[in-house]
Amino acid sequence: MNPLLSLLPTSKKKGLNARLTQQFAYISSQTGDQPLSSHHSRFMCRYGYGRSAESASMGESGQDFAAVRIHKSVCCFVLCDGVGLSYRGDFAARYLGSSLLDWMEQRQDLSANQLREYLERLAGAATEELDRQPLDHESGLMRSVLEDKRRQGSQSMYICGKIELPKRGTRGRLRLAWQGDSRLRLWKGTEEISELFDHTFSTAERWSTSRGPIGGKPHWYERSIPADMPMRLQVYTDGLSDLDPIREPVPDEQIQVLLDASHTGGLDDDAAFIELQW
Repeated sequence: MNPLLSLLPTSKKKGLNARLTQQFAYISSQTGDQPLSSHHSRFMCRYGYGRSAESASMGESGQDFAAVRIHKSVCCFVLCDGVGLSYRGDFAARYLGSSLLDWMEQRQDLSANQLREYLERLAGAATEELDRQPLDHESGLMRSVLEDKRRQGSQSMYICGKIELPKRGTRGRLRLAWQGDSRLRLWKGTEEISELFDHTFSTAERWSTSRGPIGGKPHWYERSIPADMPMRLQVYTDGLSDLDPIREPVPDEQIQVLLDASHTGGLDDDAAFIELQW
């Protein structure tokens, strides 16, 4: 319980509890695993994070990043998969994910063109931040190799979205954007309609700190949300590819088994998971 609640009379506790449940924030840490957890308000949100067996055994940061913010009837989320072959994929995933989440939350007039322009502008600021990352622990040939790799940039794939629920008889809005091959799945009621996104996932598409969007423009999907239509949205990185053939809701404990990957001795790749229902 929030410690402040114990100081309030019962009637005010209920009011404060109601307000607290309308706000929620989750940001993955990249330096440790986070077991599957859930939040319940007008949105039902499940989220979890696991590092690959190799990253965990070597004490390295995960390359994935995930974050969700809910305020009353509005939810913004982002999921990023840093490109390991680029320089510091974990940096690109965290920088891009944090920036996109703020951008979506603060803007009302979101569009595909505005997102593309924002991602192009963001590259310059990201490059400056990346250049400030120290390389003091390296010297000689290794330092030269890393400096050259850094000039080529840090890269990440991403999925982001903003959900505004219906209110006062008006329809809500769902807006999604992505580049890369992370999974994006959508259900209308119990019917999965993810075929809407077929042929839009490519490992050649991503965002780079040196070039902005590469491999093509960001993919964009937008639709209205009727008041009486329950929907489910699921996004996850390739570390949880075992979920791909499953169309039904998966119990918490089974998702946790996949995050633990105890049957394989650990995850082959980092894994980030977000599921939203409304």
